[in-house]
Amino acid sequence: MSTLEKWQSRIDALGLIAILRGLKPQQAVEIGNALADCGFGIVEVPLNSPQPLESIKLLSRSFGDKLIVGAGTVLTERQADEAVAAGAELIVAPNFDKQVAKRSVQAGAIYCPGVVTPTEAFDALSTGALALKLFPAEMITPAVVKALHAVLPADTLTIPVGGIDKDNIASYLQAGAGAFGIGSSLFKPDRSTSDIKVRAEDLVAAFNTARK
Repeated sequence: MSTLEKWQSRIDALGLIAILRGLKPQQAVEIGNALADCGFGIVEVPLNSPQPLESIKLLSRSFGDKLIVGAGTVLTERQADEAVAAGAELIVAPNFDKQVAKRSVQAGAIYCPGVVTPTEAFDALSTGALALKLFPAEMITPAVVKALHAVLPADTLTIPVGGIDKDNIASYLQAGAGAFGIGSSLFKPDRSTSDIKVRAEDLVAAFNTARK
């Protein structure tokens, strides 16, 4: 299965991406297991986490058949190269950068940049982005998402990130969003695995209920 096919299958199954900011390598396998058990198919390790490349390696080696492992907060071409070399199949950024986009696409990774405006969105799509991270979602309301989808290509996958929780997923789905990046409402490095698992189950239930 190609990276693109794997990505699409994971998105179709459950449009939730676990953002593991602050994850430590010694936590990676246990947290990966817990999330996979709950149905998550995509996880992202931001590069401003402790030893992020080591965590990406561990997750990729342990769950390569179950999880798409991504790198987040990727700001430079070098970071993109290092993330892909560590096993990342998804490159996520808070911004759109043409050089990072080109490097990610050349490496065969899914590129998902952060955008806010239609100009940024169309620029990103023209450079090969396969998904658009709507960030920060706190300033991109469901009404704005609906307005964006009125002009974006019909198959554009938008992913609100920032302040997403089980209570606002439904309103964003109704506005046209297709997936969500879930950060602090799911994972914090000092939370117990059992707490994270309960949160994951609640988010999965909320997403599946809203999607119906």
